[in-house]
Amino acid sequence: MLRAMVRERRLGPPATKGISSAARVLDDWYVAAQSQEVGRKPIARTILGIPLVLYRGDDGVSALLDRCPHRNVPLSLGRVEQGTLQCGYHGWRFDGSGACVEVPGLCGAGNKGTGRRVDAFPTREEDGFIWVYATAGPRPERDPYRFPHLRDPAYTTVRQTLDVDGTLHAAAENALDVLHTHFLHRGLFRSEGERNEIEVVVRRWPDRVEAQYIGEPRPEGLIGRVLAPGGGVVEHYDRFLLPCIAQVEYRLGDDAHIIASTALTPIADLRTRMFGVVTFRLRRLPPRVGGLAARVLKPLGMVILRQDAAMLAQQTRTIRHFGGEQYFSTEVDVLGPQILRLLRRAERGGRTESSEGPVEKTLRMRV
Repeated sequence: MLRAMVRERRLGPPATKGISSAARVLDDWYVAAQSQEVGRKPIARTILGIPLVLYRGDDGVSALLDRCPHRNVPLSLGRVEQGTLQCGYHGWRFDGSGACVEVPGLCGAGNKGTGRRVDAFPTREEDGFIWVYATAGPRPERDPYRFPHLRDPAYTTVRQTLDVDGTLHAAAENALDVLHTHFLHRGLFRSEGERNEIEVVVRRWPDRVEAQYIGEPRPEGLIGRVLAPGGGVVEHYDRFLLPCIAQVEYRLGDDAHIIASTALTPIADLRTRMFGVVTFRLRRLPPRVGGLAARVLKPLGMVILRQDAAMLAQQTRTIRHFGGEQYFSTEVDVLGPQILRLLRRAERGGRTESSEGPVEKTLRMRV
């Protein structure tokens, strides 16, 4: 009887299944850092909970498991010596392949460290980012994502990095969710006023999913008025590409074209780093004036990102409190369930290349 009374007095939320949308897709590339962050001094990074050390040696940027096999000290506490990474504890040196090339103090050939090594992860430096393949050793089967229009002189590029609380799935859904912009970003992107019924075509391939919004008027928020002051109907696509790219594209005839691509790097189950790249072209402005437009748009974009980050933090805090996620989705939650399905298949190794057309469905919604 007393035990029953104690149980009744315990304070806590209702029971929730321990469900998580965190996904561990290891056979693909993630952004670990911006190129400018990686120099001769080693830096620590984490991808999918894997601690890594990045450094720039004689052969470019390398990524090793951030643990010296000798005495378990983080290699990121060391330094670059003779183009190799030297542990800061006992001076063991490792090359970019993870092989130990010197054990100071050992006499004879043994000091070359034959047979001693640390896991090395493939790296690629592209578009100002350091990409790391999340599986050590093997040659990757695919290339990293390439951001569009970075080398097109007609386009201006704005970059931004931000850490958010939440799974990669939650961050991707937030970036590609249309309806929350009426409320969370009221006045900046959309308003809560009169809405228009439009058609949405959702297409899913084995490695990506996109939503095309047909008949959508230009968003009436501040950013929409800056990009397209004349109004009109926009071409609007939202996309997710495995394992980590969320992309929004708007085009208003020849007047404006903007593509916002975000590489989402899962640091931990409920922590994600966002590397955002926005490229845009405005016909009424010559390319040389694009930098001025970027200086205007970037602060507005950061306001939106911070609003999203604050809401994701509240969402994650609630998930932690209840001990798991609980989602009730409708068809106007256009891409969230599709993204999770892709991540789960890729996590199980079920991603396949296919020459067939996409699976397609059409729905209607009010925006």
